[in-house]
Amino acid sequence: MDPLPPPNWLRSFEAAARLNSFSAAAAELNLTPAAISQQIGLLEKHLGTTLFTRLPRGVALTEKGEAYAIPIRRALADMSEATRGLFGGTRQVVLNVRASISFAALVLAPQLPAFHRKHPHLRIQLTTTVWADRFTDDRFDLDIRFGHGNWAEETVYHLGPNEAQIVCCPQVFECLPQRDVPQLAEAGVVQIVGSEVDWIRLSDMFDLGLPPVSNGFSVDSSLIALQSVAAGWGATMVLEDYARGYIESGALISPFPYRLPIRPSHFAVPRPGNAKMEEVRLFCTWLSELKDG
Repeated sequence: MDPLPPPNWLRSFEAAARLNSFSAAAAELNLTPAAISQQIGLLEKHLGTTLFTRLPRGVALTEKGEAYAIPIRRALADMSEATRGLFGGTRQVVLNVRASISFAALVLAPQLPAFHRKHPHLRIQLTTTVWADRFTDDRFDLDIRFGHGNWAEETVYHLGPNEAQIVCCPQVFECLPQRDVPQLAEAGVVQIVGSEVDWIRLSDMFDLGLPPVSNGFSVDSSLIALQSVAAGWGATMVLEDYARGYIESGALISPFPYRLPIRPSHFAVPRPGNAKMEEVRLFCTWLSELKDG
């Protein structure tokens, strides 16, 4: 068997894996869903394994599919960048990206310098918002949204699942009479609007016996919650991606092993009819690599 499948099969596989949909992959690649399905079926036969689980709505990667998607995505991105670097000239493109203040500050901003060094032809113009679920004008090329992916736009890029964890500053934890979740909750909780039930969900999942949280206050972004807790007040429950920089710097700790799966997740949503789709795909591939580590 030739170990390298035809490139068009791999391109179809990468698009379907990224979009969790044969029809969305077909729209992106200007093919029919039947052609995508046929190419992926041939790829699976070639490799001797199943890459996707077919669902009533969309598809999901199998374990082997997940493992295969990461190097294929990177290889296609590297080929695209090499072609652009050698033959595409020095045309500068501005990509207008809108994201929540928390995602922009805690996930994107620390990594954007590395993206710029790798892709100097593509300049990111980042705008922040609290909530965004639709395009209201043509200013933005790409939205990064938090939800279930069920927006009106046909093409969405799933940026991966996430889990929430409890975080606090080390000094608060060291002062607890008993170092457990109920004691930490009594010290004060910063609730994030829209996530108020997460503490009870965590308590139910791990049988922690946590009463309804009553000592604390609410904020409308994870960034503000993390800043409040880092200043030495109580604890908060926040996405692991958001807390990572605080924990790596030692400003916060995650003192318990409990992790709460979060049903909504982040998606990159291109504006329909965008003339910069090649640049959008490049940026979305990079976003996926952030999640893949």
